[in-house]
Amino acid sequence: MLPVFVRSRLEGRQNLQKIIGNTGWLVADKVLRMGVGLFVSVWVARYLGPTQFGLLNYATAFVALFSCLATLGLDGITVREIVREPEHKDEILGSAFVLKFSGGIIMLVVTCIIISLLRPEDSISRWLVGIIAAGTIFQSVDVIDFWFQSQVASKYTVIARNTAFLLVALLKVILILVGASLVAFALAGVVEIVIAAVGLMIVYRLHGNRLKAWRGSYLWTGRLLKDSWPLILSGLSVAVYMKIDQVMLGDMAGNQAVGIYSSATRLSEIWYFVPMVIVSSVFPAVIQAKEKDEGLYYRRMQRLFSLMAALSISIAVPMTFVSNWVVVTLFGNGFASAGPVLAIHIWASLFVFFGVAQGSWDLAENLTTLALFRIASGAILNIALNLFLIPAYGAMGAAVATVISQAFAAVILNAAHWKTRRIFYSQIKALFFFRYLHNI
Repeated sequence: MLPVFVRSRLEGRQNLQKIIGNTGWLVADKVLRMGVGLFVSVWVARYLGPTQFGLLNYATAFVALFSCLATLGLDGITVREIVREPEHKDEILGSAFVLKFSGGIIMLVVTCIIISLLRPEDSISRWLVGIIAAGTIFQSVDVIDFWFQSQVASKYTVIARNTAFLLVALLKVILILVGASLVAFALAGVVEIVIAAVGLMIVYRLHGNRLKAWRGSYLWTGRLLKDSWPLILSGLSVAVYMKIDQVMLGDMAGNQAVGIYSSATRLSEIWYFVPMVIVSSVFPAVIQAKEKDEGLYYRRMQRLFSLMAALSISIAVPMTFVSNWVVVTLFGNGFASAGPVLAIHIWASLFVFFGVAQGSWDLAENLTTLALFRIASGAILNIALNLFLIPAYGAMGAAVATVISQAFAAVILNAAHWKTRRIFYSQIKALFFFRYLHNI
């Protein structure tokens, strides 16, 4: 059914066909979430208003700062180990599950203690943080998704998660219609995680696998943690320079400022699924290329960076010019001041796309410590810039701080170390993406 010129490029290339099919399912998943999720999110924002919407996003961002305690940086490492040693998948998955479940409980306790110290008189903030953090415990079941990723068969997790997503989207609409409280919307997020976890367990069982076969072992727990600890710190750093702006805005400029800023970032960050979908599909091929042919390995990385540049720039340029219209049309005049914030923040996508692409290279080269240094440096710079820019420029200052710190961490620091300088050159070449995309 495909055109001849497309068919001729795909015939006999089974690996590429599998990657394209897997990417298609992931793209369909994200497009559905982008469409339905944006519609529901906008409706929720209009219903709650800038202040309450800002408080909900403040709580979400606050929990995200500590999400590394629950994820433990295990995602890519678990997939990598299953690809390398598929005969040990039950031990790998069992060990990853135990680690993530334990981490979720620790994160719940830590976030509840800290928010109580920061906002002792704000009971709503404490409730919101506690509810949202509790949902991460159920996300330990996401290790099932790691197995499907290793098989380049993400369509099954897409089905499970989208079922939960659509059900909870409907629930949020009902909450709006009945005039529900702010806490009810936080609870709806936990319900989605629980339904998705049940769905993952069902599709995993339908593929002939058994959760009872999982068995955590000290050997694999140690191996996973040995490679993941830099990624745990990297996850903290990523969370800091992705979410600290909203937390600092809430404490320095108030919840309304967070509502304005988060409405802009919602439209900007909605595109971040693109590199994640592509990289999750090509990651196994990148690992295989490294072990077979170094030249092929770096050619694939160059094509990947070029694709990231082409996609991010094609998003950022038009959004810069229509940001005011988009914000007012979707969120209403009450959020009009988010337009200029969006026009600036959208350019962070270029560096986010580059960073996600480099993540696969960092794992393949086992340079997670260097990745940690880059991300931590970007996080520190982001905090410093926010301290200076938020008091003077509010949400606009937070957007500028994000773009600068993303560029510093994802590109500029690559030039500073000999091991990553080749990646820096690839990123610069990628800006001239039209020279490298024709060989994909």
